[in-house]
Amino acid sequence: MRVLVVGAGALGGYYGACLVRAGGDVTFLVRARRAEQLRRDGLRVVSPHGDFAVQPKLVLANDLKDPFDVVLVGVKAYSLDDAITQFSPAVGSNTMILPILNGLRHIDVLIAQFGTARVLGGLANVSAGLDADGRVVQFMPNQAIVFGEVKGSSSDRALALESLLRGAGIDARASEAVMHDMWEKFVQLSTLAGITCLMRASIGDILTVPNGERAIFRLFAECCAVATASGFEPRAPFVEFDRKLFTTANSPLKASMLRDIERGSITEADHILGDMANRARTLGIDTPTLDLARAHVAAYEVGRQRAAS
Repeated sequence: MRVLVVGAGALGGYYGACLVRAGGDVTFLVRARRAEQLRRDGLRVVSPHGDFAVQPKLVLANDLKDPFDVVLVGVKAYSLDDAITQFSPAVGSNTMILPILNGLRHIDVLIAQFGTARVLGGLANVSAGLDADGRVVQFMPNQAIVFGEVKGSSSDRALALESLLRGAGIDARASEAVMHDMWEKFVQLSTLAGITCLMRASIGDILTVPNGERAIFRLFAECCAVATASGFEPRAPFVEFDRKLFTTANSPLKASMLRDIERGSITEADHILGDMANRARTLGIDTPTLDLARAHVAAYEVGRQRAAS
């Protein structure tokens, strides 16, 4: 399979580098500045599984002409519209578009642009970021990726993609219920981002303060209620996993959204907290903790934009 990775940031950079290392036919669609850096230094990965570097094939948007078998989209939600414009020439009649963005709203955007037949649902469970030198740094050993047909059921193309990713050492799973999987990730991320941004603290620190654990699970219950009303009630194994995740003493866990705030960057708050809150309003569900978290990050964005101007 010919794979186009859109962006060489934390997610696209990590999974794409693993595929290149395994001998995959992978090209990265990048901006000129990132291309210059990668040509000079290579694509470097710092990982609990062992550090490595590859020399990637690169393409700029103006030079993209031929269709690819797979387009792996790993950009931030606020960059999606620009990314679609850039990678559209790579989408042919048989192309699979696999987005691993956070949240859900991007699925509707991609289907509206390219049609259901070309779009897979997908999610990534990997904790990674770019450091000041442009290296992909994987913070924790997990590196799973789950994907599948938006309408459910198995397909030969999803199984072929699963085989490709597993051959690169990636913990990949083709799911027959990927939208359910994505909703559970949406609940988890909305809870984690909402509470750690609202409190400006890690899960471990929140657990040490009065009513900290209660606040976490109040927000978790609100997000679960939205998922349930949308037809995707969180399943028992997921709920049990998240209860352990959110009650681990001394946990350093915090959302990437909070890390964005800490370094003064733009966030995905509208795509995650805003979208979850909007869905709650449409369904008539009261979500006071979620609404407060959304307002908190929105106020940060107002201040950030004012300072930038």
